[in-house]
Formats: sequence, structure tokens, C-alpha cells
Amino acid sequence: MKKILSCSRCVQASIFEPEDAQMEEDLEQLELEVQNMAEKILHYRSTLSEQLKNAFAVLASAHRPEFPQVDSGSEPRPSGAPRQGPSRDSELVSNSPVSESYIDTAKKIELLKEKTMKNIAALHGLLKRLKGCVSAIDNLDSHPSIIHPAFRKDRTS
Repeated sequence: MKKILSCSRCVQASIFEPEDAQMEEDLEQLELEVQNMAEKILHYRSTLSEQLKNAFAVLASAHRPEFPQVDSGSEPRPSGAPRQGPSRDSELVSNSPVSESYIDTAKKIELLKEKTMKNIAALHGLLKRLKGCVSAIDNLDSHPSIIHPAFRKDRTS
């Protein structure tokens, strides 16, 4: 019986040997795949930040409208004098294909700039009038005159 048992163990050992060899090959293949994945992860970690930065820059530039350069007002010219040379709108149309909304936005910006300049110019006169009104009110306070009872404060103390 011992021979049979030992023989059956040999048979079992011979049966398991191909499976063990297959398992070792699978294990080596899995280790190789893990090593390749580790290399890929290392590569992606080193290049991903640069790729994301470039992608975000492209997206941001695609969504950011390009407004024409607004002159700073440092050009010496009379305030009511028209510009000489081609207008900004004709420059925009001649340089690149621009959408209608872009041209409208540029016109609105120019109109806003003109209104702001007019308001700044009118500010000096407004301040003069304001100072005059304040001084007139101060003069009224300093004159001893009779104030109608409807305009007096009730002193309740």
C-alpha cells in the first residue's frame, strides 16, 4: 500500500508541476505588467502637470475675448477733435474676421470712454457749484434770523 501511496503522491506531484509552472509564468507576467504600470504612472506624474497647464492656458485664451488696445488718452488732441486715419472699426475688420458682437462691444467701450471723459471734464464746474452751495448754507447758519416754527426742531428734554 505504501508503494501505491507513494506512487499516487508522485502522480500528484507530476500533476501539480505543470500547474506550478503555469502559475509561475502567470506570476512573472503579472509582475512585468505591474512594473510597466509603475513606469507609466511615474511618466504621467512627471508630465501631467505641464499638460494640464497647457490645456488650461488654451481654454482660458479661447474664452477670453481679445479687446482692441484702448489708447490711454495720452495723445495730444483737442477733446472734440475726431481721430485722424482709419477708424478702429475699419482696422478690426481689415485685420481679422471679427464677429458682430465683438464690434458692438468695442463701440460700447469707446462710448463709455467718451462719456467718462466728458464727466471728468464737467467735474470741475460741479465742484465749484457744490462749494458755492456749501458756503451759502454756512452763511445762512451764521445770520441771526427768524426761522419759521415749521422748520424748527422740537426740543424735548
